[in-house]
Amino acid sequence: MKNRNWREYMPNLMDRITVIQTSAVDDPCIREMRIRVIDVLDLFAASLSADQILDEMPDLEREDLQACLQFARRRLDHPLVLA
Repeated sequence: MKNRNWREYMPNLMDRITVIQTSAVDDPCIREMRIRVIDVLDLFAASLSADQILDEMPDLEREDLQACLQFARRRLDHPLVLA
């Protein structure tokens, strides 16, 4: 992120997430590669490091991993209104 404002960088990360319809479900994937965001998050949850995930999935780039984490954060960071 050399010489770049992080606020400018973050929207670019979200451009890496695309939605592919599989069966009856819309799956958020990385750059239309059919690598699901949830699969990457599962690897992080299994204590794999970013470098280990990149070794496991050589088609991914470090920015893809950041985009997955950003996507998850945005999905969870919303107000809940109780009626």
